[in-house]
Amino acid sequence: MKVLVLGGSLFNGRSLVHRLVASGHDVTVSNRGRTEVDLPPGVGRIVADRTDHDATRAALRGRTWDAVVDMSGYHPSDVALMIELFEGNVGHYIFVSSTTIYATGDGSTITERDPVDRSADQNEYALHKILAEDLLMAAYNERAFPGSVAALSMVLGPHNAIPSREQRMFARMRDGRPILVPGDGSTIGLIGFVEDQSRAIDAMLGVEKTFGRRFNVTGDDPHSDLRYIETCAALAGVQPELHGVPTSLMNQLWDGEIRVSADQGPRRGLDIRPTEAALERVLPHLAKFQMSTLVQRLQPNLHRWDTDTVFGVDALKAATGWTPQFTFDEAMEATYDWWLATPEVHDFPHDYGWEDEVLALTT
Repeated sequence: MKVLVLGGSLFNGRSLVHRLVASGHDVTVSNRGRTEVDLPPGVGRIVADRTDHDATRAALRGRTWDAVVDMSGYHPSDVALMIELFEGNVGHYIFVSSTTIYATGDGSTITERDPVDRSADQNEYALHKILAEDLLMAAYNERAFPGSVAALSMVLGPHNAIPSREQRMFARMRDGRPILVPGDGSTIGLIGFVEDQSRAIDAMLGVEKTFGRRFNVTGDDPHSDLRYIETCAALAGVQPELHGVPTSLMNQLWDGEIRVSADQGPRRGLDIRPTEAALERVLPHLAKFQMSTLVQRLQPNLHRWDTDTVFGVDALKAATGWTPQFTFDEAMEATYDWWLATPEVHDFPHDYGWEDEVLALTT
């Protein structure tokens, strides 16, 4: 297939490009061209800043593709432009969305049939993904535009640009830190591995039964908070000192009733600056986002720390035959090996000051 990947430089996009090439596709990437990336031989390049719609039209108008995978669409206008440019010129358009769109539930598995959250508690990133999906589904329903949605969940793997997730836990183990366990450590979460998610999108390409539908894309091996911690400790070869944060205290910290210092450490990763509206939405939830880094979890403004958050992938399995190849432990091991061998992430300095304040409250 002749495939265009919008994005293709960072983490998920980088993994996808390598997967598509390995599968024999003729791949071109379109992005700003500002990030150095080791693209496989033969991958074409189109330099276009999609925030500049005129430049994007000039670069992409009139070109035809068997499939387009949109990894870098963050706003409804992004998808509106792609529909404008590719209608009649594409065999399949896959918009990469996120499971952050879903409303909180009762702890049971969240499927594509469950409601999304458009409330004031939702953040701008997820709300704009929802609105972009709306446009794509309308184009399919009204004009049979061949669009699908791949809703990626929290993902780990080599080249992750977010240091506050699994990399922070690896660093705690390296630094001999006491480990704070939310409650009794039994809350269940689910993480997808970057290679499995790339395989999933590859499996969707050109499959007509995926048109006009959203599919959750993540792993299928849920883990408890305690299993997450124990897996990281085993990889690091350490026996950490565990400190449970009692449920009552965790609730107070989560809700901002007891405040600790903000993380003052350096930042690394994507240069995405929130709008004023986004900041207004996030501010009431800052404590939740901070506490959610004790053991990484998705969308803390909606999914409480003690609510199991698992997304089902049975619909994608049925439509494409794809299934995850990596267990949670295998995915974590591959990620740890990359972290250990990559100085820029292994040596990243984390701020533990606020964790020490929480620790003091537990003793």
